[in-house]
Amino acid sequence: MATVLTPSKPVAVNPLKMSQPLGAAYAFLGMDRCMPVMHGSQGCTSFGLVLLVRHFREAIPLQTTAMNEATTILGGLDNIEKAILNIRNRAKPDLIAICSTGLTETKGDDVHAWLKLIRERRPEISDTQIVYVSTPDYVGAFQDGWANAVCALIDALVVPAPRRDPQRINVLPGSHLTPADIGELRDIIESFDLIPGFLPDLSRSLDGHIPDDFSPTTLGGTTLRDAREMGSAVATLAIGEQMRPCARRMQERTGTPFELFDRLTGLEANDRLLCWLSAISGNPVPERWRRQRSQLLDAMLDSHFFLGGKNVAIGAEPDLLWGMGMLLAEMGCHISCAVTTTQSPLLERMPTDVVRIGDLEDLEDGAAGSDLMVTHSHGRQAANRLGIAFHRCGLPMFDRLGAAHRCMVGYRGTRETLFEVANLLLADTSRHAVNPGTWKLPPATLSAVRDAN
Repeated sequence: MATVLTPSKPVAVNPLKMSQPLGAAYAFLGMDRCMPVMHGSQGCTSFGLVLLVRHFREAIPLQTTAMNEATTILGGLDNIEKAILNIRNRAKPDLIAICSTGLTETKGDDVHAWLKLIRERRPEISDTQIVYVSTPDYVGAFQDGWANAVCALIDALVVPAPRRDPQRINVLPGSHLTPADIGELRDIIESFDLIPGFLPDLSRSLDGHIPDDFSPTTLGGTTLRDAREMGSAVATLAIGEQMRPCARRMQERTGTPFELFDRLTGLEANDRLLCWLSAISGNPVPERWRRQRSQLLDAMLDSHFFLGGKNVAIGAEPDLLWGMGMLLAEMGCHISCAVTTTQSPLLERMPTDVVRIGDLEDLEDGAAGSDLMVTHSHGRQAANRLGIAFHRCGLPMFDRLGAAHRCMVGYRGTRETLFEVANLLLADTSRHAVNPGTWKLPPATLSAVRDAN
């Protein structure tokens, strides 16, 4: 069991974490014809907008209520009302999704009451769905904002259904999944003749496609109709511990039971997923997934010579830290340093002695003497100073192309991740040369390989 250390420094040096409002806005980007809005200053919105644009290299729809010193003191009712009217008249979205910031949370704006008042005196906006979520950026982190936004969407959009559709299942993906991850998960679920409904669905909005016509709102994602039909699903699949409150909210609202997978990267995790889907659908596991499982086993055998015994430092949001940490530990790596952004029940179960809630300075200090650093692009200078291999993982990733198309879930995504990491260590043969047979897979992994053969 790992010991979780909370921050003791008065300031963050080279921050690892991103804020709740950004996580909430990111979730809203997975809704179709949506305009996310940050209720705060223009600077807060501009910072998040630049980060997302650099990561995806796409136009990101994100608006602000443009609070200033005077409106912050007097209250932001007028700013919210003007923002809603301007967005509706110019962008004509189906959904306006508002998230708070530290500025307005500190002031204590009662946005729920204001939205009720605005609807009463502005009947022309009755055809526009409005969702608000409280996301103060002085507590929690990116994945907390994402989870709170999904809970708000469930409360506002999902309605109970009179009957169940045995082919329909809900999927609540965590913020650590890329658009490519969600697309891969859709393929897996549909291969069992099931109909997945994602909330939200980044694979339809941020997958790097070029639309036929310009739209000022999001370009695809979960529609309002899709969300409202989630009450008829036979089950809910939640990915990531961060989504447990959302899955419970869905169950309380619709009565739909849920199954939570804390990760979908790794052999055993995907075995469990396919068995669960087979049980839900009543269909056998398709042959192509059996073939991909065999390919993953071969990839594990090939790459463990270069991964076994390596010291790895990881800095990431809790669910991403768990997924990458467990995968590398199963391949024989030693997690020499683990740094994350916020509390999670998974942290105490990490395969390391200490997990620190901290910043990239803590990661750099703990990574001294390691062979590999794993974090987002802001950690590249630290890895360069330490002279160790660097694997970019998570958001933001602004110094490489194709961030939205990186896949880590499923047998195929796990295989590609193993090859990518192993190739980093293989690149410098003079430094990382190993003797095949020096390292051995952990007993549990060896047992899985023997059972498969």
